[in-house]
Amino acid sequence: MKLAFVGNKLQEKFSTGTTNDEDTDLLNFLKEKGLDISLVIWNDNNINWTDYDVVIIKSPWDYHEHVTEFSDWLDSLHKLQIKVLNPVDTIKWNSNKHYLKDINGKGLPVIRTEYISKGNEFRDEFFEMFDTDNLVVKPCVSAGAKNTITVSKETISDKRAEINTLISEEDYMVQPFVNEIKEGEWSFLFFNGKYSHCALKKPKQGDFRVQHYHGGSISYPEADPKHIAQAEEYLKVVPQQTLYARVDGVLINNTFQLMELELIEPYLFLNSDAALFENYYQALLQHI
Repeated sequence: MKLAFVGNKLQEKFSTGTTNDEDTDLLNFLKEKGLDISLVIWNDNNINWTDYDVVIIKSPWDYHEHVTEFSDWLDSLHKLQIKVLNPVDTIKWNSNKHYLKDINGKGLPVIRTEYISKGNEFRDEFFEMFDTDNLVVKPCVSAGAKNTITVSKETISDKRAEINTLISEEDYMVQPFVNEIKEGEWSFLFFNGKYSHCALKKPKQGDFRVQHYHGGSISYPEADPKHIAQAEEYLKVVPQQTLYARVDGVLINNTFQLMELELIEPYLFLNSDAALFENYYQALLQHI
């Protein structure tokens, strides 16, 4: 069986700052296990996808900048009856953050969210709606905190034009600024629905973005089993079994609340740990 391991040329840009290269380390581990697997780029026109039996979506970190092309590519794989991990329908659902509304509709705690359709404008009533002085405005299709803006009642007059310009180009979402983010965003990693490990990402002083390339830091604590169980609940709303899932959120009153469910291209925080590579490998074997 021939496997395609879908990476991306933007790896250096989205590095977490660790000395290891997760994609390369994981790929080499899988090769050492005897798998016939090759690194490919999803939009490389020179690739004959029928050469592969399974396509593993690992880190196509630029998909959000080529949404239509990416969706068409997924459709082409489906038509060719090539197995995709994670499944095509799941990836499409997860590519637009309207999925948060679906999850919340199942009764699971999600950071409160309202949506602004492309072409509309930011409304001051969002502050009253969320009973807050501070909001976060971000695209419904995005990665790496791109075009994400924090705005307060005091700064909205200065930022309104910028925000409305962005909304003129695509759908946006509005959330209350969650002060608990200062204590860190938790990432719980599951392979084939089974908990593997977690990471805690903290923003630098005075910032809200937890990504390392925005100055954030990463640690690998032992999680409270209660919070692991809470994070696992979100996987139950995913319609298909997934090879991998990263459940990102914050603790509010000691209860996990979802910020994002990452099923497309999450960094997996494997941290060159052979035991974590093995967790991924065992999950992959169940799919192939």
